[in-house]
Amino acid sequence: MNLTKHVLGTVCGAMLLSGAAWAQKGETVKIAWIDPLSGPFANIGQNSLKTFQFMADKLNAGNPAGVKFEIVSFDNKASPQESLTVLKAAIDQGIRYVTQGNGSGAAGAIIDAINKHNERNPGKEVVFFNNAAVDPDLTNSKCSFWHFRFDADTSMKMEALTSYMKDEKNVKKVYIIGQNYAHGHPVAKFFKEALARKRPDVQIVGEDLHPIGSVKDFAPYIAKIKASGADSVVTGNWGTDLSLLIKAAKDAGLEANFYTYYGGANGTPSAIGPTMDGKVKFVYVGHNNIPEVFKLAGEYQPSSRTTSRC
Repeated sequence: MNLTKHVLGTVCGAMLLSGAAWAQKGETVKIAWIDPLSGPFANIGQNSLKTFQFMADKLNAGNPAGVKFEIVSFDNKASPQESLTVLKAAIDQGIRYVTQGNGSGAAGAIIDAINKHNERNPGKEVVFFNNAAVDPDLTNSKCSFWHFRFDADTSMKMEALTSYMKDEKNVKKVYIIGQNYAHGHPVAKFFKEALARKRPDVQIVGEDLHPIGSVKDFAPYIAKIKASGADSVVTGNWGTDLSLLIKAAKDAGLEANFYTYYGGANGTPSAIGPTMDGKVKFVYVGHNNIPEVFKLAGEYQPSSRTTSRC
């Protein structure tokens, strides 16, 4: 949870300062924040929004450029289609900076739409700051001059995760489970490729992709994992799809260790609880060499902020 704050704080600061570099003294830079504020991933979006607002407030309190920042929130319900609707609304309001991160499918739709807009509207270009959507294709096949990503992509994180796992002698049988969309597929792909290079002795005993954000009870999936004899589970799940998965594992008494991308995100530490202590690992980008980030994390109080939306 704390590491998530550290990363988001650094990302927000970098993004906001990038805006300051292009703004004139005394100008207010509006940034369209497009992510879920309703639906199954609302808690993730709300914390992200409050973090951006917190960083804007910190920079507005005094920066050498004399630039002010305003975070304008748009609820995309984690939907690519809804993202396009609210992106158009943001552009119609004259907003030229966009940030999004919760969902690679939404990020891909935003990149395509911004590319088309910028080609048709020279002089009114829009820039996309991607703070957490990690599908490698977003900076490979969908590489765009107008898109900047601040997070390590799925393949980079998997290299780190599997480098750790290769030295874990208790890892012998692995079950892969993930969300059936643009992030879940590469998690499985890159895990299998890395495992073949680093631990060819490890057996993959099962693989499932489930609908994103719609599974209410993961007990049937956990039953399959338990029956497979897996000692380890690899998942790229996030939000309620991860917290409910962990809860079902705890309820079923599954002894396997979980290797995750988002074990520190909102709601998941509570789902883990003391009975799963030490069984859930997660890989994340950290900035331990920047003391200012830890200072900001200590000042951040998400419960003290209110959330507005468009």
